[in-house]
Amino acid sequence: MSDSSSSRKPRQGRRRKQRADSPKVDLVAQHQQWDASEFVVEKDPNRTRFHDLGLRSELMHAICDLGFQYCSPIQARSLPYTLNGQDMVGKAQTGTGKTAAFLIGMIDDLLSHPLEQNRYAGEARALVIAPTRELVIQIADDAKNLCKYTDLKIHTLVGGMDHAKQQQHLHDSFVDILVATPGRLMDFVGSKDVYLDQLEILVIDEADRMLDMGFIPQVRRIVRSTPPKSHRQTLLFSATFTDEVMNLADQWTEEAVTIEIEPDSVATDRVEQHVYLAATEEKYNLLYNIVQKDEVDSLIVFANRRDQCRRLHENLLRHGIKAGLLSGEIAQNKRVRTLDKFKSGETKVLVATDVAGRGIHIDGISHVVNFTLPEEPEDYVHRIGRTGRAGKTGTSISFACEDDAFRLMPIEELLGVPLKCVQPPVDLLVEPPAMAPRSRSDGPRGDGGQRQRRSHRQDSHRHRRPSHHRSNSKD
Repeated sequence: MSDSSSSRKPRQGRRRKQRADSPKVDLVAQHQQWDASEFVVEKDPNRTRFHDLGLRSELMHAICDLGFQYCSPIQARSLPYTLNGQDMVGKAQTGTGKTAAFLIGMIDDLLSHPLEQNRYAGEARALVIAPTRELVIQIADDAKNLCKYTDLKIHTLVGGMDHAKQQQHLHDSFVDILVATPGRLMDFVGSKDVYLDQLEILVIDEADRMLDMGFIPQVRRIVRSTPPKSHRQTLLFSATFTDEVMNLADQWTEEAVTIEIEPDSVATDRVEQHVYLAATEEKYNLLYNIVQKDEVDSLIVFANRRDQCRRLHENLLRHGIKAGLLSGEIAQNKRVRTLDKFKSGETKVLVATDVAGRGIHIDGISHVVNFTLPEEPEDYVHRIGRTGRAGKTGTSISFACEDDAFRLMPIEELLGVPLKCVQPPVDLLVEPPAMAPRSRSDGPRGDGGQRQRRSHRQDSHRHRRPSHHRSNSKD
């Protein structure tokens, strides 16, 4: 990508906080001691090595540390274009390596074209917009790993975290890469803590999910705050190419190359898929007994609604199983702690909704359970993509009952392969032991988190105090 400094909009005399360069972390010496010749990867006519892309040595050092050798299909097909500064529209599911695909090109470009003129606080050089807090945090973590031997500054802006602390970080250091959810980003743009008119690279991740969640009006306002599309590089990723997504791509990109990675290769290559035909009342027995299996190291169980997730989480805890809960109603600081405990192995099971689960990028998850089949076929691929990552194999188990078995056909059509439906093994249907009594410290209840009133009070007031607190909302 050519130096874009000449095409940036002038500041027009606006007063901003101009800051001296923050002290560099002395990583140069550590990087200079690295011998690139030690990073040896054999040539393979069927695969692209990172060596073949002409990347900056600082970036190659980090790639070596991460154990990357060959590009994934989305990386091999997209990086030759994005490293050349071209816009791109990519169809790729989570788990394909798309995050590294756009980060590697972005970081290489920022390193190759350092800014010479004075810099101002809050002026981002590159921006990644993602729909969920978890996904933002994961993208930022990946960026920090890849920027290990550089002085590039990565910032995150998400709701549910301390607003003042995020604001202070923006004031304390420059912003090279900004990763944000749309709503919180608009807050900081509106308060003039973030400026996007000098932006060089824009990445819009999971555009289809942005549409589903109603974020597109906010994203439009964000895009309007950036330079014209002819003066920035724009990358847009989506799990599906609907007419709406392609219309957005036409508006926001210029002469973009289109790359599609089909979901069937994503879903079926590394994940062993099972579908158990079970009655609704048998599902929890199945889940409990699957968790007890020796081969289950870590497991994510997905359900469609928040109230279902709350009940599952409570029942697992009462059965003595270390489990965490991840949904949109959980405070962000608690969600971060929950993910950390799951990553470290302190908890074995994570119960999640689809939206919250989108941001889970953890290697080594052995099993995924679909307690309820997703309403959208694409979510099935996203769910099972939590396992079988980083070249490892994984197992997905879906429960299909009389209420949701009709959702199997659209999933099979998307995958391009039939899913074999079988009766579950008898040993998985064994009744679990009795649950421990519910205590006040058990956490959120399945009735929406409120304690049950005593039965005589409930009966005496039922005619004038109907219950409206039950939530069946999705995440």
